[in-house]
Amino acid sequence: MGMVSGAPRDVALVFPGQGSQAVGMGKALHEANPPSRQVYERADRALGYPLSRTCFEGPEEALRLTATTQPAVLVTSLAALAALRATAPQECMARVVCAAGHSLGEYSALVAAGALELDDAVRAVRRRGEHMQAAVPDGAGAMVALLGAPLEVVDALCREAAAGEVLSPANLNAPDQTVVAGTAAAVDRLAGLARSRGIRKVVRLPVSAPFHCALMEPARERLAQDLAALSVRDAAFPVVQNVSARAETRGAALREALVRQVTAPVRWVESVIRMKEMGVRTLIEVGPGRVLCGLARRIAPDLALLNVEDPASLGATLGALGAARS
Repeated sequence: MGMVSGAPRDVALVFPGQGSQAVGMGKALHEANPPSRQVYERADRALGYPLSRTCFEGPEEALRLTATTQPAVLVTSLAALAALRATAPQECMARVVCAAGHSLGEYSALVAAGALELDDAVRAVRRRGEHMQAAVPDGAGAMVALLGAPLEVVDALCREAAAGEVLSPANLNAPDQTVVAGTAAAVDRLAGLARSRGIRKVVRLPVSAPFHCALMEPARERLAQDLAALSVRDAAFPVVQNVSARAETRGAALREALVRQVTAPVRWVESVIRMKEMGVRTLIEVGPGRVLCGLARRIAPDLALLNVEDPASLGATLGALGAARS
């Protein structure tokens, strides 16, 4: 991604996390773009099984398993990135100032920034999913999204409903949307309390583990050992980290942040604001769905929002980048 002199640096690449998966994702890119096809083929070889088939054909129950979802979303995001890089003029890609990813999407961002190899990343997130799944017995933990309440209200509700159990904000997604994780009983108490206090929307998430809270400590310890054996280089451009909302390029710090994010909240609101402070005016969501575009619209309404998940959205994004350039 060489710089072109005079090109403005005003684009951020952002990568989705768990929850953006859907059967059929990436299939059209795989068929239309040889670079996307190569990403899937390389990932299948790295894992030793045809993950691509699960992405394209399902079944949905298989795609929903955390240890499958995580590499599937990562690989689909990187296949979309490969298509974008292969078709966008060099001056468009030279506009990238930084990258970020939501939870597991941070691994995609590190691959995009040249800090992680695709093969290493896909194996690492497969293990991450396995560790997270194993950290808490099935049904013992839960997550719930609260919409229409500011973070300080959610914090207070968590303290009130915890009753000595683990319960804390896990994803700080938008000024009025926070996901909370904890023990199933504490999440049930929180949901009841939130409804009784008139919180606009209380949505139990269909996840198999309570991510980004203290219950994930066993997963954090195991992942730390996996990542210690991984080569994480300095990044070619900054990655805005989930745990700190700071921009970082040093390989050692990027590795440490991947360990810390397992039990720490995803600070997405601050991350988007940080990207704006770095001069970002256009956000490109690279990968399945448009979840991050939806959140960005509520965090920073003045950002231009583009996405790449299939040939149609790739064409629209290339057109918008070209129009912005001319």
